[in-house]
Amino acid sequence: MGRSYFVDEAVEEYLSGLQAAPGSCVTGLLAGQSSPQRDFVVLAVQTPHRESEGQPKASRGVSPLDDIDVEWVTEHAKQVSRMLPGGLCILGLFLVTPPELSKDAQNALKRLIFAMDKYIIKGRLWELSEEDVTDRVTLHICFKTKKLVCKTFDVKDPKSSAKPADWKYQTGISSSWPMLTCSVEVDLQIPVTGSSSDNTDKCMKDGLRRWAKQIEAAYCLINGRQALDDSELISGQVKTLTPKQPIVRHCLSMSQEQSELDERSSALVQVCSGSMRVRGVVHCRAYIHNNKPKARHAAQAIKRDIINTVCSRVEMFLEDLLINEGSQKGLCSGQQALPRRVFAPMPISGLSVCDYMFPDESTADVAERLKEMLDCETPEEDIDTSLESNQLFSTVSGSEITDSHDDDSSKHVISEIQAENPKIQKAPQYYAGVAVAAAIALLATATSLLYFS
Repeated sequence: MGRSYFVDEAVEEYLSGLQAAPGSCVTGLLAGQSSPQRDFVVLAVQTPHRESEGQPKASRGVSPLDDIDVEWVTEHAKQVSRMLPGGLCILGLFLVTPPELSKDAQNALKRLIFAMDKYIIKGRLWELSEEDVTDRVTLHICFKTKKLVCKTFDVKDPKSSAKPADWKYQTGISSSWPMLTCSVEVDLQIPVTGSSSDNTDKCMKDGLRRWAKQIEAAYCLINGRQALDDSELISGQVKTLTPKQPIVRHCLSMSQEQSELDERSSALVQVCSGSMRVRGVVHCRAYIHNNKPKARHAAQAIKRDIINTVCSRVEMFLEDLLINEGSQKGLCSGQQALPRRVFAPMPISGLSVCDYMFPDESTADVAERLKEMLDCETPEEDIDTSLESNQLFSTVSGSEITDSHDDDSSKHVISEIQAENPKIQKAPQYYAGVAVAAAIALLATATSLLYFS
């Protein structure tokens, strides 16, 4: 018996409207939530055209399936992954073809699904749990006959063969999913050794990976108490709740004893050419299916969203530096705002997706990206930019930030890049030990669990 995929009616409507031109095919992503028993698909989005390269030029006699741009499909998956809140992930791929290409569709899907998963996990900093499912779904659709072939591949095993799976459409799958939200204050300092861009990128990933482990080890408190992992997240009173009524308060707190232990065990003496400091308040959001979720599922979803949103912004910041300051090596000292997180509703499902808006961008830019990446029209007035207030920060050199008039609760995430004085670097007495895991603080407040009817 294969896995079961329960699919929202909005996905059915979207897929039924896709058509492949004669001699061509359409690829796309399937996103939703996975659980040990079943998976829920709430979003389908086709791969956008790669306009920079124009129309693909297929050689005569070569199948269009061989001309699928694997690099572009995987890059699209990475971008969409950034736009998904906690609890949601890329579950697999779909492929729409004319009847004459159906025979070779499974081979093409297998090639794509393994390439996509390999590309996504490169940037993943949290660890898989024993309950995490490594099966990824592939859906082949013949646009003429409307026949669906649903199969799964275990991406953990490169030699795995396709297994049949059930594809079932249902109405309002996610309409009653509880939503968890929290505001997290982050103060993270990462030492940088060397000046090359490759070395900087490595230092950033190493620092973020250590920080991510601390987040995963943090306690999740419910009503001021740590909930048992196997305790029910949703009680029997859920049926009487009104829409969006908060009934449980959550708080994420670092274990001081564990933090101190990590500092002692990971202390490292190294010479640093500079450091990058990320601090501010980020808004995190996660969704949990209503099929008897446990407290550990809620804690895992919100923790992973915290890790994903901070790491995505640092990654985007470094990418932006590489584009705008490609002629310079390494990081330049100063202070710069990281993109802030904004949210937009998904059609029909009642869930929301997110995007990251740089200080020089507007909601029009966000709406354009949502159209390109998620193939959905989003009015600018529906884009919520209020959860992370946009603040102005002066550019400074050194470790102090002048920000006396800003309210800590609405502070925008900033990155402060510090470079040591070259003269000081030459002095032996300044080769001090640096505790890599030190100077990391996490405080989460105002976290609520909300329910939808």
